Amino acid sequence: MKLSVKNMVCPRCVESVSDILSGMDIPEARVELGSVELEKKFSESELDQFSKRLQAKGFELIFDRETELVNDVKSALVKYIDHLENSQMPDKLSIFIAEQTNYNYSYLSKVYSDQTGYTIETHLIEMKIERVKELLGFRKWTLSEIAWKLKYSSVQYLSNQFKKVTGMTVTEYRKSGESARKTLDQI
Repeated sequence: MKLSVKNMVCPRCVESVSDILSGMDIPEARVELGSVELEKKFSESELDQFSKRLQAKGFELIFDRETELVNDVKSALVKYIDHLENSQMPDKLSIFIAEQTNYNYSYLSKVYSDQTGYTIETHLIEMKIERVKELLGFRKWTLSEIAWKLKYSSVQYLSNQFKKVTGMTVTEYRKSGESARKTLDQI
């Protein structure tokens, strides 16, 4: 039995959902970003209990196909950020998302926009900017290194995108000491 879980977008989320299942004495489940695969089907009461425990941690079971697709795309975007950072020649976003979800990118893009009110690309930009904020907070990399790491075409392009999304320049952000970042499920 495979279940889709909304807002499960990071390794800590996977760990949290795994802990919920362990607490229910269901250790044989396979938990990945956005989904849980069980060897046996939940009873109605187990499903209800699992749903309530998920909600207490900020997650939610997904039952309609379009919401599930949006969740799959969000999970794929998290993987794509990692792919960008760790690949010399990363795939195009559309190819990566289509391969991860086994759906045509045009179809996914339409469903995503209809369900969320914004595009997959807009979501990716916001996620990349949150990653930039995280990397800036480490004070380990220069802006040039961060731009290279996240495959921006130039530091200027990264700076312009940062200002457009956050309303401040990178320098202003650094000086402000602001560390208010959004979690991936809030984007």
